[in-house]
Amino acid sequence: MQNVEQRIARQLLAVKAVTLNVDKPYTWASGWKSPIYCDNRKMLSFVNERKVVVDAFVEVIQREFKDVDVIAGVATGAIAWGMMVAEALNKPFVYVRPKPKDHGTNAQVEGIIEKNQRVVVVEDLISTGKSSLSSAQALHAAGAIVLGMVAIFSYNFSTSRRSFENAEIELHTLCQYDSLLEEAVKDNYIKESDLEILKEWRISPSTWNGIG
Repeated sequence: MQNVEQRIARQLLAVKAVTLNVDKPYTWASGWKSPIYCDNRKMLSFVNERKVVVDAFVEVIQREFKDVDVIAGVATGAIAWGMMVAEALNKPFVYVRPKPKDHGTNAQVEGIIEKNQRVVVVEDLISTGKSSLSSAQALHAAGAIVLGMVAIFSYNFSTSRRSFENAEIELHTLCQYDSLLEEAVKDNYIKESDLEILKEWRISPSTWNGIG
């Protein structure tokens, strides 16, 4: 029987939430060249697949963060995931904007959060970790106690691991880069010969320029 990480890796590949192309690398918004692109919002369109993700999130939160009071989603990609998790756990929900809005209350945390409430943050994707940790900081500034963060997928960059360690934010991901590559080879999404390129990219993604 497959474990949850393997199952989610296969789902990400099957619905093309993650695509791999070593011959024609993608260009991220940051300008980085990459042989992988991830858009977990695609899984929202698949009932069974999204249930697997929500159930896995619930299991992790109930095991690792028993005292949680509020679930927070990171805008925009994790708002829907966070809401479904909050509903499953029967907990209040808030979401965190990338920056305070420039009108009205100038809020960055949308919804009601009270001082010293214990929050678990739901993310869809961890890359560098910068925006995810910024959301945790916004919750701290609003008076919340951030117990930790859960995410669907992480590239597992060394820089992001260090950033979470330095911020003392506990992170649990349902699926990581190495597990996804294993499933991609097994199910013939990539060739065994592509693995070296994909592993090389993960070592220094900001300087990787593709093949040749």
